[in-house]
Amino acid sequence: MTQLVLPMEAAPSFAAADFVADASNEEALRWLAAPSLGTEGRWPDGRLLLAGPPGTGKTHLLHAAAAAQGWALLRGPDLRGLPEAPTRGVALDEADLPGEETALLHLMNACAEARLPLLMAAPQPPSRWRVALADLRSRLAATAVAQLDEPSDALLDALLAKHQADRQLQLDPGLLALLRRRLPRRAAVMAEAVARLDRASLIAGRRLTRAAALAVVAPLFDDDSETSPVEPVPHGSALL
Repeated sequence: MTQLVLPMEAAPSFAAADFVADASNEEALRWLAAPSLGTEGRWPDGRLLLAGPPGTGKTHLLHAAAAAQGWALLRGPDLRGLPEAPTRGVALDEADLPGEETALLHLMNACAEARLPLLMAAPQPPSRWRVALADLRSRLAATAVAQLDEPSDALLDALLAKHQADRQLQLDPGLLALLRRRLPRRAAVMAEAVARLDRASLIAGRRLTRAAALAVVAPLFDDDSETSPVEPVPHGSALL
C-alpha cells in the first residue's frame, strides 16, 4: 500500500533570541525599546504599528513583544462584534485586515481608555489601508508607525539559515551558495525558496538531489529582483 506524505507547514520560531538586529529593523527596535505609556519616548496614545514587506520580521517582533510583556495576541481577521474589554496589553497581527472595522475601532478605543498598550503589525502603514470608517481612519492616523525595510545581505543570509532551522531542513553548502547568488534579495523570496524545498523533499520522501532542488526553486530565479513575483507552490505538487 502506498502511503501519501502530506506536507505540513513548520511553525516558525518567534523567540526574541532568534531575531537578528539589522539596519532594516533598527527603527522598529528603537520604538519597541521605548515605554508604550508614560511621558517620555511614549507611543502616541499607547499605540504602535510595525509596517513592512512580508518576511521582514514584523510578526516575529510582535510575537516576541507579546511574550515578553504578557500581552494578549490577536489576529485582525478574527476581530468581529464588540471585543471584550482588555485587561492587559494587546498585540494585533494582520491589523489591516479586521473582520469588522467597528471591532478594530472598539479595540483601539478600549485600549486607550484603559491606558493599555496596543501593538499592531501590517504590511503597509495605515495611510495605504482601505478604511471606510472615518473615526477609525482618525485613530489610525494618530498611531505611531515603525517601518521595517528589506534586510541587508547579511541578514538575508541569516534568515535563510533560520528558515532551514525552523523546518529542520539541511541543504547542501553548494546549493546554499547558489541560492544566495541567484535568488532575488528579498526576505519573502528566501522564505518561499526554503518552503518549496521542504515540501518537495516531503513529497519525494527523501533528500533531494541538487538537480531536483534546483528544479523546485528555479521559477524564483530572476535577474530583476525588484519586480519578480513570488507565487507559493501549491500543496501536494509532484516533484518527480
